[in-house]
Amino acid sequence: MDFGVFSYNTNYVMQPIELAQALEERGFESLWIGEHTHIPASRKTPYPLGGELPRVYVDMMDPFIALGAAAAVTKKLKLGTGVCLVNQRDVITLAKEVATLDILSEGRVLFGIGGGWNQEEMENHGTPFEHRFRILREKIEALKTLWMDDESTYKGRYVSFDRVWMYPKPIQKPYPPILGGFFSESGRKRVVRYCDGWMPNFAAMEDADIDTAFASLRQQMDEAGRDPASLSLGMWTLPDEMPSEAKLEAFKAAGVQRVILFVPIGRSDKVLPFLDHYAKLIPKLD
Repeated sequence: MDFGVFSYNTNYVMQPIELAQALEERGFESLWIGEHTHIPASRKTPYPLGGELPRVYVDMMDPFIALGAAAAVTKKLKLGTGVCLVNQRDVITLAKEVATLDILSEGRVLFGIGGGWNQEEMENHGTPFEHRFRILREKIEALKTLWMDDESTYKGRYVSFDRVWMYPKPIQKPYPPILGGFFSESGRKRVVRYCDGWMPNFAAMEDADIDTAFASLRQQMDEAGRDPASLSLGMWTLPDEMPSEAKLEAFKAAGVQRVILFVPIGRSDKVLPFLDHYAKLIPKLD
């Protein structure tokens, strides 16, 4: 089981260059950075985990610039979007951003995606909240043709372009792994339809246990004519959580191939002891 780390990527936490170097030195597999372009001040949409929305969501820096900086100072560390809000982005621009990062990192991108939860944020980008998952599907389908085809065309209800050249193409073929950060049964169907991996947050899942959820996903993959073994399975922990060794061992036994930990919000004095603690477990759970 690999260990990844999520950073809120603000200007007052351990910066991506320093964090990426620390992760690679300690044997972590991946760095994950999320995104919110902004947070509407109305705050009508409640925070999914309950209570007040933490300030870090307002202060997030751009994920692709941060991951590019991390790529420049590392050799092996994988670089994940956790998650990219695809339906809030221009799809052709996004195709070039991901491909550029994959080239500059020599093929280390993990393209984590999600549908988003903040209705007002999404609608500020012109995305109707009730159609967000249909838009997400169309944009993922469009990204694939932009990454794979010399001359790309896509015709959908929300995404449409005719005969374009989008270069450069990603190093990873046919494209960087697309990992769905969905929690629900409907989300599982999206993974089967257009993703290469699943990385839910167990606390937000509808199923009672990981084994049940993974078994359901494998069955759906098989019924869709896809090899269940081709799908990578990850698991997010919770913010402010320090999962025990026993819990991590249970994840591994259930088939989790990658666990993603939230680093503390702060500079190196807070983050490095956290990393050192889990670095000791990496050889045990490899």
